[in-house]
Amino acid sequence: MATSVISTLKAYWIPLLLLSLSVYLQLFVLHYNFPPSHYDVLGLKRYDSIDEVKKAYDKLSSKWSSGVDVPSTLDFLKIQYAYELLANPIWKRDYDLFGIDEQLHVMEKIKEQHAEKNFSDIALPLLDAAFTDSRDYAPDDITGKDFKSMLEKTKNGLLIQVYSLGSSPALLDDVADTGSVELREVQLATYLAEKKSTGQPFFRHGLPSFVAFPPGCGSSKCLLRFEGDLSVDAVTDWFATTIIGLPRILYYSKDTLGQGFLAKSSPHKVKVIFFSKTGERATPFLREAARNYWAYASFAFVLWREEESSFWWNTFEVESAPAIVVMKDPGVKPVVHHGSVNNSWFLNFMEQNKQQELPQLRSLTSSDLGCDARGYSRAGVDVLTWYCVVLAGRQSLELNKMRETMRKVQKVLAGDGEVNPCEDELMAPSAVALRDKRLTIAWLDGEAQEKYCFFYLHSENSFEACGPRRDPIDVAQLFIVRYKRNATEDIVKVEKKRKTVWDAFQDDDVDPASQLVAKYNGTSDIRQIIEWISQIVKDGDSRDLPFFRTKSPQLVPEDKDPIWSRGAQNVLSKSKGLKQTIKNIISRAHDFLGDPRIGPVTLLLALMSFGGIWLQRSQSTRPSQSVDQSQQNTKDKAEKKHRNRTDPSLVQDIPPSITDVEPKDAYQALPDSDSDSD
Repeated sequence: MATSVISTLKAYWIPLLLLSLSVYLQLFVLHYNFPPSHYDVLGLKRYDSIDEVKKAYDKLSSKWSSGVDVPSTLDFLKIQYAYELLANPIWKRDYDLFGIDEQLHVMEKIKEQHAEKNFSDIALPLLDAAFTDSRDYAPDDITGKDFKSMLEKTKNGLLIQVYSLGSSPALLDDVADTGSVELREVQLATYLAEKKSTGQPFFRHGLPSFVAFPPGCGSSKCLLRFEGDLSVDAVTDWFATTIIGLPRILYYSKDTLGQGFLAKSSPHKVKVIFFSKTGERATPFLREAARNYWAYASFAFVLWREEESSFWWNTFEVESAPAIVVMKDPGVKPVVHHGSVNNSWFLNFMEQNKQQELPQLRSLTSSDLGCDARGYSRAGVDVLTWYCVVLAGRQSLELNKMRETMRKVQKVLAGDGEVNPCEDELMAPSAVALRDKRLTIAWLDGEAQEKYCFFYLHSENSFEACGPRRDPIDVAQLFIVRYKRNATEDIVKVEKKRKTVWDAFQDDDVDPASQLVAKYNGTSDIRQIIEWISQIVKDGDSRDLPFFRTKSPQLVPEDKDPIWSRGAQNVLSKSKGLKQTIKNIISRAHDFLGDPRIGPVTLLLALMSFGGIWLQRSQSTRPSQSVDQSQQNTKDKAEKKHRNRTDPSLVQDIPPSITDVEPKDAYQALPDSDSDSD
């Protein structure tokens, strides 16, 4: 008996499991996903009009007044809340269309406050509906007509805030292309909403809800939804980082700013430090500036604390926040600006301070500085002769000291000191060349630009300034390059079609401009350096020096492209990884379990499975019974035949019939002639 029960359970385990699941879904899961609606509280049908709501409420309140049906405090709160919510046109619209209950948080507070009070002592109304009637529509509201054109015009992505006049919208400033959609635009709001398995549109986290269309996205299939904390700071950071692909600007403290930011930043970049009182993350226009100037500057944020004010004053001379500090060369006083800034002002500020006081010669800046034989002078393409003074060396205290000396040289030649170099015959040529932008002073990282450094400083002691450090002694070396362009060659030069690969290599064989290099072997005296530069400039401008052309090595880029420079699409592809996929699967599974049809469908599957297994078992039983019956009939026939079978010797004595054989003593009687008749 026990074996039969176990075998039956094994055969029907699938329908039993489906039946249990359907009961669980129907009694527990669907009960919590579909609690009684506010219409049910008032005894109304779904989507009844406001007039019906008021009639139902009047009917219930009349019972309370007469004392016929006195509700409990909790029941009274539910009824009063449902009435006030459904009597408000905007709240009712949101609840009917998208299941949004904007005042649910208010209901939770009211329950806590009035749980122990009598319902007659509760002040009415519970909800403040005044602001929903006085609110105006936002000026940047999007309608269904202009949504498509707006989506096509945007280049940096589009951030849309879906809101209701019954909820509090977030105010977004300086966040690229933005727009708002009020729920009165039912068709557009439905398009932007999520869809349940039943097709019902809904907003998972209520309103306001933020959706973003990345660059190049033109449909709802590729839009992304914000699911974090509903604050301007969080939404701005999500949109700027994930959608637009702008970099984050990290925060540092007094203890981590030195080791975490200043020490790790590239030595050729200026350091831009923002002091903030609020601790909010960088706005998009600051992030965009960080992206555009990433090759020139490194950016950081510091949270201002009053107890640390003396430290920041002694370090950067920062009095209060907000403030911006720009640190340039070592030993140079930082540039400090106090007060808030806007987009245009900050861009001008960065353009003026993106270079160090003594700019570094590198691949990004060589053409702008006029220190490139493949380019032109800073003075323009018509200038035939120009000069570049380069200080080469490894990162060290010796290099920093010499950089400070060359900054003073540049300052003297620019006329910022007490001496007027144009009035001094020995200093005038270099001062005039600097003023006319035919002279540039820069420094070179001899370790990072090893080939370039050895090319211009090919001497026995070049290793002291170029390449990896081989000796404890670092000696920064100074040289000047005179560039001269052949004007005749530029005029008669005609673009020729390259016929072979060899022709292409011949075109790049030498640099367009001639180069002559002179190395400085004097002391670090400022006047002596200036006189040396002036002599080189004077000789290069007046004397007919040889026109020497060669092919110089190119400068090696010192920075790798950051991840956010690859574009927002690559950033988005990272965000749509395993974590996002799992999250989407969990959300869809949760939505699927909330489908009211899943309980009956599971029950139907259980019954169908039960019927299929029963039919299969019954069909498999009938053939076995028929086989047994046929075997039994065959056995009976065999036994009967065996019983009828006798000994062959006896077969001769048994006649087939009583008339077949006469008895042994029988005889045939014949008629006699002498009969009595005669």
